[in-house]
Amino acid sequence: MSLITFNSQDRILILAPHPDDEVLGTGGIIQEAVRLNLPLRIAFLTYGDSNEWSFLLYRRHPVLPRGARKMGLVRHDEAIEAARTLGVTAQQLTFLGYPDFGTLDIWCCHWGDRQPAESILTRSKSVPYPNAFRPGAPYKGEEILADLERVLLEFKPTRIFVSHPGDHNPDHKALYLFLRIALWDREGELSSAVHPCLVHHRHWPEPRGFRPGDRLIPPREFESQIEWQNFDLDPGEVERKHDALKMHRSQYRASRKYLLSFVRSNELFGDFPETALPLGREEWLVRLIEGRIVISIRTPRPLGKEVGASVYIFGYRKDVPFQEMPKLHIKLGEFEHKVFDQDRALEAGAIDVQRRAQGLALEVPLKLLGDPERILTSAHTYFLNIVPLEGGSWRVLGIT
Repeated sequence: MSLITFNSQDRILILAPHPDDEVLGTGGIIQEAVRLNLPLRIAFLTYGDSNEWSFLLYRRHPVLPRGARKMGLVRHDEAIEAARTLGVTAQQLTFLGYPDFGTLDIWCCHWGDRQPAESILTRSKSVPYPNAFRPGAPYKGEEILADLERVLLEFKPTRIFVSHPGDHNPDHKALYLFLRIALWDREGELSSAVHPCLVHHRHWPEPRGFRPGDRLIPPREFESQIEWQNFDLDPGEVERKHDALKMHRSQYRASRKYLLSFVRSNELFGDFPETALPLGREEWLVRLIEGRIVISIRTPRPLGKEVGASVYIFGYRKDVPFQEMPKLHIKLGEFEHKVFDQDRALEAGAIDVQRRAQGLALEVPLKLLGDPERILTSAHTYFLNIVPLEGGSWRVLGIT
């Protein structure tokens, strides 16, 4: 496992899905940037305004839409206090203000001529915070992308620390995906190393709780798929990280044991490699055959009334605005399938599905994906159309 080190020319950008993720994943990295006097900026995708459980514990009563916006401002202020604990000023923080627990829905279904998404708790369809980066920005994919590209071009980072595509939290997945598109759109203008950080994953970290002398180790599922990088913290840095985490009072009160699991003697970073086809794993094989993407999926449980599967395949071309590219979602049941481009239904016959004893295979014409140069894809099974069972990591594949 390699070590992360910095040089005097580095410019560090931390992209956090919610206030507290910047401390959980990069509290040590932030301290190192401050110690070395490197240019540093921290940008938050959301104000964390849809965590109803933590708000209930914090306010002692249910939170209505106006109250949820107030709680978003509470989390904004907590992030400023946490940053100050780590030696960072409020002027180094940027809050974009997109909907907590809603940005993966925007990624999937709210581009181009689609209507803006609506936040679960605030009921807003645009950024409602006057102290945000761009108040009033509609909850649309191209708006998030524009804000990220502006942050990148203004700050010009050499190192970007961001959430992980294998994270189980939808906002964490979404931020990584939006960043990837922003960087592809600006290839040639920026040269930035990307260091994804995992926070939410089943049965991880283990053991839970405050164990500052222990080390984080990667989830077993990802050990062979990702080349992990390590950043070590000395005891003083671990203590300051702990102090900063406590400044996120609303979250600390609700999820103390879980949050403290990240106060360890190291921080971990690693990404899936961008892979040229074919991509092969035991449960998932993606190939390119005569102008078609062929995805073979081994399902751990038979598809039926209670268990279904979803496959997402998004195309990317440098010469076509991403909001205009197809974004396919294929829903699979026991005997039938449905195909959507964002939320618009396509003919089921647009793709071919072959069902097998222990899985299925999808054949998707490249033309249906806009003849992409790259694709972003994810597959997972779920229970009763809601509860995820297996899979869900997003992968980037090059078309050659």
